[in-house]
Amino acid sequence: MHEGYSKVFVALDGTEQQDFVLARAIKVAANNGAALVIGHVIDSTALESAGSYPADLVQGLQEAFTNSITAQVEEAKANPDIPSVEVMIRAGRIRETLKDEMLDVVQPDLVLCGARGLSSIKYALLGSISTFLLRNTDCDILVVK
Repeated sequence: MHEGYSKVFVALDGTEQQDFVLARAIKVAANNGAALVIGHVIDSTALESAGSYPADLVQGLQEAFTNSITAQVEEAKANPDIPSVEVMIRAGRIRETLKDEMLDVVQPDLVLCGARGLSSIKYALLGSISTFLLRNTDCDILVVK
């Protein structure tokens, strides 16, 4: 029985720091022979406050995110120690979407996220995603600084 992790989920936020977080997730997945799931939530609350938003705006944001991680996803897929790589992109309220549509579905045994995802003002209002994950998931959390 392999004592490491079998399914690693990494929550990416679209900031410059995500390359570093994703690189760590790829390394952890490879070291554990674990499946890798890359998750990104497009924050719909900002879009909703503008009234209705066009569907192609979400599609454009999805494409921009996908393009930003293409090289690393290809690297992960080429790694023989990572059995599978999946990218999940959803639009919604970040916390609820992350938990309900991603983590509850994927059921990973390790979640990685970055330490700094939001601006300090948003951080003060919302609290951090890492704190949310600690309170709302049953698995290990690795916060990459």
